[in-house]
Amino acid sequence: MEVREWVEARLYESEDAVIQDALRHLLRARPEARIQLAVHRYQTADISLAKAASLAGVSWAQMRDILLEKGIQIRLGPASPEEARREVRAVRDYLKHRS
Repeated sequence: MEVREWVEARLYESEDAVIQDALRHLLRARPEARIQLAVHRYQTADISLAKAASLAGVSWAQMRDILLEKGIQIRLGPASPEEARREVRAVRDYLKHRS
């Protein structure tokens, strides 16, 4: 089965939509993969600890512990006011989805 067949069958509007939906389901089915992706992004994409926690679907403290267990240096504090605002939004989003 190919991605384009899902579009041709009118189940999705685009191949990108098929892939995005498949990835969402995969990450729900494999929470350890979601955590590993968040760890990778924390290391390579310069995202905040709060954003990594949100992506992983864990609390800030859990994400901190995961990173420390993997020997990854924690970056403390936002580097700019914009980063601080992004961290606040990430925490609010996380809390909104948990309630």
